[in-house]
Amino acid sequence: MNERLVIIPTYNEKENIRDILLHVLRLQPVFDVLVVDDGSPDGTAAIVKEMMRHHEGRIHIIERAGKLGLGTAYIAGFKWAIEQGYGYIFEMDADFSHDPDDLVRLYDACTTGGADMSVGSRYVKGGQVKDWSWDRILLSYTASLYVRMILWLGVRDTTAGFVCYRRHVLEALPLDDVKFIGYAFQIEMKYRVHIAGFRIAEVPITFVDRLKGKSKMNSSIFKEAIIGVLQMRVRIKRI
Repeated sequence: MNERLVIIPTYNEKENIRDILLHVLRLQPVFDVLVVDDGSPDGTAAIVKEMMRHHEGRIHIIERAGKLGLGTAYIAGFKWAIEQGYGYIFEMDADFSHDPDDLVRLYDACTTGGADMSVGSRYVKGGQVKDWSWDRILLSYTASLYVRMILWLGVRDTTAGFVCYRRHVLEALPLDDVKFIGYAFQIEMKYRVHIAGFRIAEVPITFVDRLKGKSKMNSSIFKEAIIGVLQMRVRIKRI
C-alpha cells in the first residue's frame, strides 16, 4: 500500500478537481488522494467518482451532507487516513493555489529533514505570493504576525493550509477536541502540534491566487481567527 495520502476538501470545485487530481496522480513518489466533498451542488463529487473508476485504489472520496466547514472535513480525512494506515498525510487546496509539485518537497522535509510536520510557507525566505492585492497580502501577513505574538508560535505562516503530517503526530493529537472549523483551524492544528512538542519545518512555496471558481474567504473567517487565537491561548493545554 502507498504510504502518502493527500486530503483535498471540496465545495463547488468542478472547474479544478479533474486537473488537480490528475496532477497529483502523476507525481513521483506516488501519492493517493482523498476528496472530502461537502455536498457540492455543482457535481464535483460525480467527477471524482467517475475518475475513481479509472484510477482504482488511488482516488477516494468522503461525501458529506452539506457545507460543514474546512476543519471538520480535514478531521474526517485524518481519521480515515489513520484507519487506512497511511504514514504521511497532507492537506492541500483544490484550486491550484498550492502547486502539487511541492508535495514532494513537503514530504522530503519530513523524511530526510526530520520534521514531524512540514508547512508550505509564503513568509519564509524563498516563499512568495502571486496575484494578490497589496492589502490582502498585508492582511494575511499581519494575521500571521498576530498569531505568533499571542501564541508564541515559531511558525511564520501560521494560517497556511498546505501541510504534511507524519502519522504519529495526528495519532497523538486529540482530534475530537479541535474546535475551529474555518480559517482558525489551520492555526489551531499548528498550535496543538507545537505544544505537543513536535518539530515543525517551513518549506518556502509560491502561493498563487485561484484562476477558476470562487474564493471561499469572507469576513467571518477572519473574525473567527482573531477571536479564536485568544481562546486557544486559554483553552488548549499541553498534552
